[in-house]
This record gives sequence, structure tokens and C-alpha cells, in this order.
Amino acid sequence: MSSWLDLKFLGSVYLTLFVIMDPPGIIPVFLALTARRGKKAMARAAAQAALTAFGVITLFAVFGERILSFLGITLPALQASGGLLLLIISLELLTGNTSEPEEVDNVNVAMVPLGTPLLAGPGAIVATILFVRQADDEPQLAALVLGIVAIHVTIYLVMRFSTVLARLLRPTGILVLTRIAGLLVAAIAVQLIADGVFGFIAAHGG
Repeated sequence: MSSWLDLKFLGSVYLTLFVIMDPPGIIPVFLALTARRGKKAMARAAAQAALTAFGVITLFAVFGERILSFLGITLPALQASGGLLLLIISLELLTGNTSEPEEVDNVNVAMVPLGTPLLAGPGAIVATILFVRQADDEPQLAALVLGIVAIHVTIYLVMRFSTVLARLLRPTGILVLTRIAGLLVAAIAVQLIADGVFGFIAAHGG
């Protein structure tokens, strides 16, 4: 670990958000929503969607703790509920049982549904709040900030060059990556649920 940056924590933040937000899986949705609007509009939509997701995630990273405190939500409750939400998301990724939104004219699809809830959804929000709670020192806080910025830069680049990536990966490649992401999200979900259950037991002296 360097003196100012926790590289292990950075990797954990980036990889966790990567599998939850699933940049490769957003390619077909992004194309379906923006392809008929032209290259300039697609580039603008990619930037707007990434910025919207970044804004939502940053909002919960900064104020998430206060929201939880105000609502009286404990860490084990957050872990268990977040795990259940991620489990639902993972099942959708694994089975392909997701509805693909259609392009709507005169609607800024970059913000809704792309920016949120497709990218900055419940799973990513919960994971971010949990990472904020785990960050105990300045190197970990720096890693958290850099990880959040890095994943949104990745998301922007994936959407910005989605037509090229779609040709390279082909539908089969995108499907395989989505299934792998689903498996990893399921593992994260089970771990969160287990941590929540053990947290409840420890809190109540069981």
C-alpha cells in the first residue's frame, strides 16, 4: 500500500462497481436508445449518462451515511437488503430476463433510464455506501474517490465507443460477459447477506 493510496481497496471498489454496473451489458441498451439520433447525439448521451450516474453515486457517497442515520438503518440491515437487491439483479443478468427499453423521441434517455436506474441503481448505491463505511483512513478514501471516478470514466468510454465494441464483441461476446458479471454479482450478494446475518447475530449477542 502506498502512503497516499490503498491499491487493494481501489481494486475492490473498481471491480465491485464494474460487475454491478456492468458496462459491457449496457452496450445493447445504449444503442437501442440512442442509435437513431446520430453520432454527435450518441456522444453527448454517453457523457450525460456517465455524469448522471456519477452524480447519483457521489450524492450517496457523501450523504448516504446521514440518510441511513436519519432513517435509523443499521449496517447489517443495509448489507442484507443490498445483498437481496444484488441477488435479484444477478438473476436477471444470468437468465437474461430483463426488459430492454425502446428509444423515445424528445426524452433525455441519457439521464433516465441510462444514468439512473440502469447504471446508478440500488446495487451500486448500496455498494458505494458500504465502501464509505469501510474506508477508515485517507489512503482508503483516496482509493474510493479514484475508484468511483475510474468506473465512470470506463462507463463513458464504453458507451462512447459502443458501436465499435458491439462489432468487436458481437452479441455472443456481450452475452458471455453479462453472464459472468451475473455470476460475480451473485457471489457479492451472498457475501453481503451472510455479513448482514452475522452482523445481526453479533449485535444482539447471539
